[in-house]
Amino acid sequence: MIDLHCDTFMKLLDEKSELRKNDYHIDLLKMLEGGSKAQVFANFIHMESVSEPKKHCTEMLKYGKAQLEKNDDLIGIARNFKEYETLQAEGKMAAILAIEEGGALEGKMENLHYFYEEGVRLITLTWNYPNEIGYPNAGYTHKDKGLTPFGIDLVREMNKKGMLVDVSHLSDGGFYDCIKYSNQPIVASHSNARAVCEHTRNLTDDMLKKLAENGGITGINYLSAFLDGTNFSKVESMVKHIEYIKQVAGMDTVALGSDFDGVDCELEMPTIAHVDMLKNALNIKGFTCEEIDRIFFKNAERVLREVLK
Repeated sequence: MIDLHCDTFMKLLDEKSELRKNDYHIDLLKMLEGGSKAQVFANFIHMESVSEPKKHCTEMLKYGKAQLEKNDDLIGIARNFKEYETLQAEGKMAAILAIEEGGALEGKMENLHYFYEEGVRLITLTWNYPNEIGYPNAGYTHKDKGLTPFGIDLVREMNKKGMLVDVSHLSDGGFYDCIKYSNQPIVASHSNARAVCEHTRNLTDDMLKKLAENGGITGINYLSAFLDGTNFSKVESMVKHIEYIKQVAGMDTVALGSDFDGVDCELEMPTIAHVDMLKNALNIKGFTCEEIDRIFFKNAERVLREVLK
């Protein structure tokens, strides 16, 4: 399994806790039990809560990397696809470092280069506030606004450096600009289908089709608000989104983006150790083993291979 988004690093820093074993949705032992191949670890920045976003992101990244280094018997950082393959061959899991909230760059291209050197390979361009890159989709307030000139330059520079452009949280207009200006597959690391659940964080049919044409993927988000609008995250609701995305955009577009350690609802599938619940549900619905493998890791591997060079 490859999971495109979790907020575990935030909890680790806030509580000065351990990655190997904890009481969260994700730790290394739970990842092993769930059959993890790779986990994208987001460094989440709440722009209204921090005065120096780059500094705070650096602090979180430093703490998370120290936890990874402390557990290098189980996991290592993959900065490119070759390093991912090497870790797999060694029987280890891969950590892909990410930033959730492009405001951490503070509008400076030099900060993109800084975080690249620190190992970051995915950036969620916005969270729920406008920044120097673009606009969020929260409440549809900025729905049709696209990327800023800096945002367009940033997408192009990320393409050159081999970094994943993540459009989850981004305005609809920003999504279409990423499709227009990116010459590499983009990802919606933790977004579902808007036709199944009407929410600003989900993708319309046209967006799903454009994502498929781009060669990109969307990671199914386990938060119930994005699944069915309730307060309980059900596996059957995840399956409905997967079935719909398969129908609209094809099997190559579906991946997993749990949002574990960032979800605040009750979960039928309580931790990453329990992902067989989703596999079993997909199997019952008639998905083949090959299709399930594509959802769980093969589609994500393809994008990693194409972008992380």
